[in-house]
Amino acid sequence: MAPLELRHLRYLLAVAEHGNFTRAAEDLHISQPTLSQQIKQLERALDVQLLDRTGRSVRLTDAGAVYVDHARRALRDLAAAERAVHDLQDLSRGHLRLGVTPTFTAYLVGPLAAELHARHPGVGLTLAELTQDRIEAALLADELDLGIAFAGTHPPGITATELFTETLTLVTATPRARTMPTPLPVHALEDERLALFTGGFATRGHIEAYFARHGARPRITVEANSIQALTEIVRRTGLATVLPEAIADGHPHLSPVPLDPPLPTRTVVLLHREGAYRSAAARAFTGLTHDHVRTYGPAPAP
Repeated sequence: MAPLELRHLRYLLAVAEHGNFTRAAEDLHISQPTLSQQIKQLERALDVQLLDRTGRSVRLTDAGAVYVDHARRALRDLAAAERAVHDLQDLSRGHLRLGVTPTFTAYLVGPLAAELHARHPGVGLTLAELTQDRIEAALLADELDLGIAFAGTHPPGITATELFTETLTLVTATPRARTMPTPLPVHALEDERLALFTGGFATRGHIEAYFARHGARPRITVEANSIQALTEIVRRTGLATVLPEAIADGHPHLSPVPLDPPLPTRTVVLLHREGAYRSAAARAFTGLTHDHVRTYGPAPAP
């Protein structure tokens, strides 16, 4: 039996992902005949057919589907093993892969990244701004080490540790805010034009749940997937938005407008994959994050 190598697993996963030898070969930067030969070599070594090549697209056989599932896990575990070997406990070097939902880039990520760099300048950081479901999927796939998102129902295998409570508030340009009654009755929002996050973001879901609970139907004029876009639009127009209080506090041209009844609070959590290898960088970031929120709350350090 010919010896198996890691490239055989990567080649098979590429064909399974693309369902096509040509596209898989292009993605792998090898020739199609070479790719086909390597897959056949793997099948001979295992003495089983892994791919059904009879249709217009290449599909996994039942045996192939089982093997691909184990191959993915094997490659993921090997990548974790490599990180463990190269992980220096003194944190003179290392790397952290962090995913956050969009609102945190506006007020929390900067202070945490600054603290990480100040304490451990040799540790690199890769930051991904993602929706919560994508953060959780990336953690399960070992594409992220940690995530910052919200408490709730999480997929099996995801562990959440509470950080702090975040309060949402209606926000508009400061001159306009001075003309509005406080607190503003929720049904008065039906006469307001709002700029909100697009659907799919956790913040938008929390806002819509609040409106539904109180029977309010505001006019949503602008949708955006960027905090910067929302704050600029609100600052320059008569529109209002809903943001965490910590973001409003950091913008001198924006002011919060209390609502009656108040907008809900939500629990911010640190997410990781249960049973995953915790690098020294991930452990250090977890510790400094808890230190920061205990000292300053969600706001940046002065």
